[in-house]
Amino acid sequence: MEQFVNFIIRPPRAEYDPEHDLLEKDFMMKGRWYHRKDLEIKNSRGDVLQCSHYMPVELPEGKPLPCVIYCHGNSGCRADGSEAAVVLLLSNITVFTLDFSGSGLSGGEHVTLGWNEKDDLKAVVEYLRQDGNISLIGLWGRSMGAVTSLMYGAEDPSIAGMVLDSPFSDLVDLMMELVDTYKFPLPKFTVKFAIQFMRRAIQKKAKFDIMDLNTIKVAKSSFVPVLFGHALNDDFIRPHHSDRIFEAYVGDKNIVKFEGDHNSPRPQFFIDSINIFFHNVLQPPEVVGPTFYDPLDDYLAKGSWSSMHDTTIPQSSMQTSLASSSISDAINEVRTKRPMSRTDVPSNVTSNGSPSQTKEKENHDGRDSSSSPDLISFDMLNGDQDVEYHLEDIPSNAEEEERMLMRAVMESLKDLEVQSLENKEPPENKVHGSNAFKTAQQSLLSREVSTSTQANQSETDSASSPGDALPSSSESYAPSETPASSSEKVNETGDMSAVAKPTVTVERSSSSSKWDFNFFKNSK
Repeated sequence: MEQFVNFIIRPPRAEYDPEHDLLEKDFMMKGRWYHRKDLEIKNSRGDVLQCSHYMPVELPEGKPLPCVIYCHGNSGCRADGSEAAVVLLLSNITVFTLDFSGSGLSGGEHVTLGWNEKDDLKAVVEYLRQDGNISLIGLWGRSMGAVTSLMYGAEDPSIAGMVLDSPFSDLVDLMMELVDTYKFPLPKFTVKFAIQFMRRAIQKKAKFDIMDLNTIKVAKSSFVPVLFGHALNDDFIRPHHSDRIFEAYVGDKNIVKFEGDHNSPRPQFFIDSINIFFHNVLQPPEVVGPTFYDPLDDYLAKGSWSSMHDTTIPQSSMQTSLASSSISDAINEVRTKRPMSRTDVPSNVTSNGSPSQTKEKENHDGRDSSSSPDLISFDMLNGDQDVEYHLEDIPSNAEEEERMLMRAVMESLKDLEVQSLENKEPPENKVHGSNAFKTAQQSLLSREVSTSTQANQSETDSASSPGDALPSSSESYAPSETPASSSEKVNETGDMSAVAKPTVTVERSSSSSKWDFNFFKNSK
């Protein structure tokens, strides 16, 4: 289970060489020169973010330019923003790219799928606000970057517009879907337990709650103009996630669907839609003035990005520049040089962190504070004792499910018996079950479980199977049981959560072989 936690908060870092995988420090498109400025920004947690800002070499005099911040996805990096640069620079829109904390070459230990990344984005926006050459700011995010943009945009209404490519609507829902899509060896009845385990582990390691990553709630308070995009065959973050956010979003909005999957190159018509959208919301100044093309320039002799050097005079009309094949050629050149980072669910998810990062401290009782990587644990006994299962023992069929649930019942009943012996109270109640539990009953019912009686009130603990879900077994009473105690048993059909010791109630559905169960814990 530790491996799945690491898939969320410590996926493999994107590896790249800034000198080779980014656009050159100085490059030309359509006869104009552009420059890449590399810089570092420190976020509120003290992590150093590696960033690049693409802009024209010659800035319009007295006219600040708008900027779009490209936000990469999980396992991505700032190199993924090269496509955005070649698309928007021709429209006089500068492009800022960064490695989020925990990603690429930036500092930070964990990825938080948007929670801490929105603070990284805030640090970048503050930097740009202090730059006198920047006017309006837009956000372009993909996958995790789209979630980051949406969460930050709801907090900063001064953002002029956002492009959100394949965001998820709720992280817990996404995790449930991934279990089904990628056929993880977890039966559905254990998935919620596994997610609760991962929630605690992630809170401890990365200091955020996966329950807080619900972008539908955020969408209800965001008014920034937005363009959604989602691939129709995306089986990682399915298209209905964007549909849900779109329905809840209260600001100006539009949505574009296209062929492909989560990692597919985006089609040209979607790229054109993005360009038009940002041109409308950012209102960049027209591209005017002389070109700086010299066919004898040393830069051309390098052979780098040669297909991006077009002899055409830059057009003042954004639509004319979109119609030119040079944009498509430039994007293809970028994709050939370094493909977009992929987000995949490997069959054997492993941590990419260093040993010092993954080593856990021991708690006060000398035990390892987290479960072994090949264990999954369930809180059973008032939260101070766990029942652990090896991942190889996680049930994969109905028979294995019965075995696991029987063990859970036995552990709970043993705890009740120990408490009864400590209190030196005579046993009263027996546990009844279906044929599936007869074997366990024979060993467990030989030592009946007792309850304590205080102030003429009898508190009763039981693990039972309701008659409407299981073939009912005949009621029997121990010799010590009286009609009064039997009457008290009837009253146990109400809410026992206030008085029950840790037990498990197991029900077998009449329509399937699945098992439903609930845990009750005593606050005493």
